[in-house]
Amino acid sequence: MKAKKVLSLMLAGAMVFGLAGCSGSSSGGSSSSGGSDGDVVNLTIWSPTDEEAIEDWWVEKLAQWNEEHPDIQVSREAIDRSDSYAYENKITTATTSNDLPDILFVDGPTVSYYAANGIIIPIDDCYTDEDLEDFMPSTIQQCTYDGQLYTMGATESSVALYYNKDYLDAAGIEYPSDTNVEDAWTWTEFYENAAKLTTDDYVGANIIMDKGEGLIYALGSFWQENGAPMISDDGSEAEGYINSEASVETAEYLAQFIENGYANIDPIEDEFLNGYAATMLGGSWEIASLEASDLNWGISYFPISDDGDAVSPTGDWTAGITKDCENVDAAKEVLQWLMNTENVATYASAIAKPASRTSSYDQMEGWDEGARALVLWQLQNTGVARPSSPSYSVLSSDFATAMLNIFSGADIKSEFDTVASGFDEDYSTYYGE
Repeated sequence: MKAKKVLSLMLAGAMVFGLAGCSGSSSGGSSSSGGSDGDVVNLTIWSPTDEEAIEDWWVEKLAQWNEEHPDIQVSREAIDRSDSYAYENKITTATTSNDLPDILFVDGPTVSYYAANGIIIPIDDCYTDEDLEDFMPSTIQQCTYDGQLYTMGATESSVALYYNKDYLDAAGIEYPSDTNVEDAWTWTEFYENAAKLTTDDYVGANIIMDKGEGLIYALGSFWQENGAPMISDDGSEAEGYINSEASVETAEYLAQFIENGYANIDPIEDEFLNGYAATMLGGSWEIASLEASDLNWGISYFPISDDGDAVSPTGDWTAGITKDCENVDAAKEVLQWLMNTENVATYASAIAKPASRTSSYDQMEGWDEGARALVLWQLQNTGVARPSSPSYSVLSSDFATAMLNIFSGADIKSEFDTVASGFDEDYSTYYGE
């Protein structure tokens, strides 16, 4: 194996998409890896700061753990991400100085990077087979690299099709189903309805979540539905994948929304919520805002291929054990506890996200009907994680650049050839045999 890549600002820059800020309040603690103090094991957790409800959750839960486990004391350092690079830069510094915490939270798509570079260690024996069957398949998928489990996450995310009922009524368009994926809009129906729904006052669709990680996260399922993997199964090669005929065809489909004025390349903030888009490919986190609004809205499944293939986006923050942890068994015990059914349920409820464990929904309200039930169904049945590779950040960043160029009229094959070349060079340089 060639010399592994040190985490850099370029890598961190590709990972700032905040669809899943995980964890919150600090309960004190140092930034160094935990050790033993007499008969007491001291462990440290790093994760980004988050909303007040999660800050409070962390304070309560760590106080509970420390009271019940006097022999294993856990502290947490909550790191402010108002500076997009602060969290990743802190990990970079700690990695080179061998001063990582015991437990580290990382975003799902970066698990393969941290694993391949030896920053986190395998935790295959941390959860029972029964536990693993209880977690969402996409959660296990994003937490696994090279056949081994490296992290686990408490929450998930999804993308669905939201629509303005008043606008569909005015256009004489029947609502897509929210109870049967076979009656979801197909690619053709989504495009044709976007055309019918576009007026002088609003566009037919909002398909751009953001111009960075949001592009591969929200739109990547179109590639999967079309049988067009972006990279090889082992995560080592993009040539012949991202620039394949099927991949080009997928981009052509999406580009026509922008080209024909049915979607904006520069959508205004909250374009759908404010009535300037008739439909939206939006995240599961949009539900709370829409419920609090006066918009007459509905939800349906992520558009399915014309052949009936259904895939939906997933992903969120996860926690693993670092190479600098001196008390791995104790850290595994804490990680098991953090991700148990009850803690996952209370954490997911506090942050208003889908839980990663099926059993947790027995302790959560509002997930048995309506929009949340649809999101849960997608996670259990059609959710697929983003591509896994230690060079994922290069793929994500270059894919975003390529898609924005394509939406502006650039040649698709040429753009994707560039993506393939950049990915393969990075993988060959840092991870090739």
